[in-house]
Amino acid sequence: MSHYSFEYSWVLLLIPFFMLCGYLCRAKERTLYFPHLEQLLVAHHHHEFWLSSLKWLGIVMALIALASPISKEYLGSTKKEGRDIVLVIDTSESMKQARFDAKDEQKNKFTVVQEVASDFVASRVDDRIGLVSFADIAFVASPLTFEKEFLQQIIIMQKLGVAGQRTAINDAVVQSYNMLMHSNAKSKVIILLTDGVDNMSRVPRSELISLIEHSSVRLYTIGIGSSRDFDGAYLEELAQAGGGRAFTANSASGLREIYQKIDALEASKIEAKHYEVKHPLFPFPLFIAILSLLFYLYFKHRKGAK
Repeated sequence: MSHYSFEYSWVLLLIPFFMLCGYLCRAKERTLYFPHLEQLLVAHHHHEFWLSSLKWLGIVMALIALASPISKEYLGSTKKEGRDIVLVIDTSESMKQARFDAKDEQKNKFTVVQEVASDFVASRVDDRIGLVSFADIAFVASPLTFEKEFLQQIIIMQKLGVAGQRTAINDAVVQSYNMLMHSNAKSKVIILLTDGVDNMSRVPRSELISLIEHSSVRLYTIGIGSSRDFDGAYLEELAQAGGGRAFTANSASGLREIYQKIDALEASKIEAKHYEVKHPLFPFPLFIAILSLLFYLYFKHRKGAK
């Protein structure tokens, strides 16, 4: 949207000054009287009116040009900085446990996780998201992608027990770090969800902690189920090493709240810049002023030559 203003608006105060001067400081001219020539007087006054109008139009337009009229246009740009996020989801047999959702006791933990993770993906509009599934082994179910609908389908297609029945947490975390190794995103996040204790990994605990501590990736952990199902102390240790937080979810509603908290903690960075562009408009009144004064001089001299 454009806005109009004057850079030197005080110049406009000279307009009434010039008009007052024009009224009080009139030049004295010799007056001739021609009796019985009323038509000649009417023509004379008509001619003087147009000369005066041209003169004052030129003066007023010149002063307006000196006041430097401008139009201001405000432009804005928004830059969004997205994140690369890897969801690491446990697909071991223990995720079959039912009665995790009070609204539907037939749903097991894994079904609830699929629904909540899918909703989380839909909310991350400007991020690339990948998926790592794990049980006995860890594998990349989906590389980092902006295709949210595709990733949601991949999440729903995951099946329990396909990768085994036990739990390889360390291997899954290493797999997710490998996914982010060549990422150019300024912010990288891993969200690990499990309901078990690591009992199948080939990567030692000490090596994993060292990898996490020497990486810029932020790691969140979610233990799902009762506190007896997973090693809460170990998940806390992993989260602290990764500069994130450890959460515990013992219900479907609690799990949704956790993902909402992470969503808020990892909100996309938005930078808004505003620019003011000025367009000078003085050529327009200046052109009118010059044209008016030229016509004024022309008609005035033409009248004097007669």
